[in-house]
Amino acid sequence: MRTVRVTRAARVLTAGLFALGAAVFPATASPATADSSPSASPSDDDGAPTEAGTSFRTATELDLGQQGTAGGSTGDYLYWSFPADAGQRPTVKATVKLPDSHAGETWQLDVYDGLRRRQACQYGAQTRTAAQGTGSVDLSCTLRTVRAWSEPWADDPLPGTYYIRLTVTGLPSSDQGLPVSAEVQADAKDIGGAAAVDGSLAKPLVPGIATAEQAEDTGESDDSPAAVLSSIEPDDGWTSGWWSDRWVWTAIGGVLAALAGIGGYALTRGSGRPSRVPPGA
Repeated sequence: MRTVRVTRAARVLTAGLFALGAAVFPATASPATADSSPSASPSDDDGAPTEAGTSFRTATELDLGQQGTAGGSTGDYLYWSFPADAGQRPTVKATVKLPDSHAGETWQLDVYDGLRRRQACQYGAQTRTAAQGTGSVDLSCTLRTVRAWSEPWADDPLPGTYYIRLTVTGLPSSDQGLPVSAEVQADAKDIGGAAAVDGSLAKPLVPGIATAEQAEDTGESDDSPAAVLSSIEPDDGWTSGWWSDRWVWTAIGGVLAALAGIGGYALTRGSGRPSRVPPGA
């Protein structure tokens, strides 16, 4: 009798695990596909900007995965902006094409968040020196994962608009004003629940969002210059900050614990009556 009970409990536990696995893998398929790119394909050049701004306020807007190009002169500050949402890890890459004759130059790629705080790079060649006669120089910067919420004193990246600044830091006077061209692209990898935190910002750090809300409260016209919002945002809109796939894995862990408890009880409870006790007692 005990052998029959143990076999039946093992079959029930095995069936439960297989059913759970069938339910889990379809639910986790979508985050894996989101790791490639959360927006337009980099090969889609329709509407790609061909110029850069000269300050934070005039930064040229880029969508994630979109390549921007610009021409300028050595010594110029070139600015672009792009959106990054909670749970994403942005990566910015830039290529500067230099004239045939130039001396040694040092180029630098900086990324700032919506509060215009310079963000540190996790990895990547943020600063590089182009030797004399080098045709181009490649720069890259991978930021930390964007958090949905952070302490005011922390320097964590937060959801909102991010700014790219490309400039030359070490420049001989003989190279001042030489023509250059730049290519910039920003991508983001979706990290998911591994980077989720409790809490969220009331609004993303986007230029003009505070003045736009004030205009709505006071009944001002939406076309007021002070109420103009940045037009770039993630394809799916800004997240609310409370949902992540961490909730899915929490639920899966609870179901597994329940199945393990049921299986353990079925395996260890026995027949319910000691074998030495007579049946009629």
